[in-house]
Amino acid sequence: MAFSPDGQLLAECSVDRTVKLWRLSDLALAQTLNHPEGITSIAFSPDGQRLASGSYDQTVRIWRLRDGTLERTLKGHTGTVWSVAFSPDGQTLASSGEDKTVKLWRARDGAALRTLTGHTLNVWSVAFSPDGLWLASGSFDKTVRIWRADTGTPVQTLFGHTQAVVSVAFSPKGGWLASGGDDSSIKLWRLEDRRLMRTLTGGTNHVYSVSFSSDGQ
Repeated sequence: MAFSPDGQLLAECSVDRTVKLWRLSDLALAQTLNHPEGITSIAFSPDGQRLASGSYDQTVRIWRLRDGTLERTLKGHTGTVWSVAFSPDGQTLASSGEDKTVKLWRARDGAALRTLTGHTLNVWSVAFSPDGLWLASGSFDKTVRIWRADTGTPVQTLFGHTQAVVSVAFSPKGGWLASGGDDSSIKLWRLEDRRLMRTLTGGTNHVYSVSFSSDGQ
């Protein structure tokens, strides 16, 4: 699920092949976007005008929300697309998936910019830092990788999880990175030196999603 930047819509995606957009003012269903296959991930563009979706059909789709039009379909992955994310300036779209790669696309025309390789298993999650300088990815290979968002250059591989890393998230000011995974832990990394500062435990179930509060506390 994802909230629109203006807080007026909630989008949800499902294996039922739809994205549903709910108007929060009255909880009415505002729009339904239909895929040929199940949908795994969604992300609003920073200006709230578009929505990106990743799917089991190996594609990324970009939708114009004004009228629900499918603007373009991005092809290049060779397996399920597990995660999509827009850069803070809305110029770049990142996607990651079953093919062990992270792909960067130019949002305005869908041009493929580069493919980031290094993970050895499914890449479950991808996220841009708030300043747009860094990209983080979490993988079934138990690692988190940090990349330069502009060039795709690998910066560092973070080790610490003992099972798949399913979700990654930057704090609002970009000083911290959180990761969660199948080892039932959440790890907090200091971005300045990419050092593991804290591990949060207490549950026995997989951690499928992590997110910071808006004040970063």
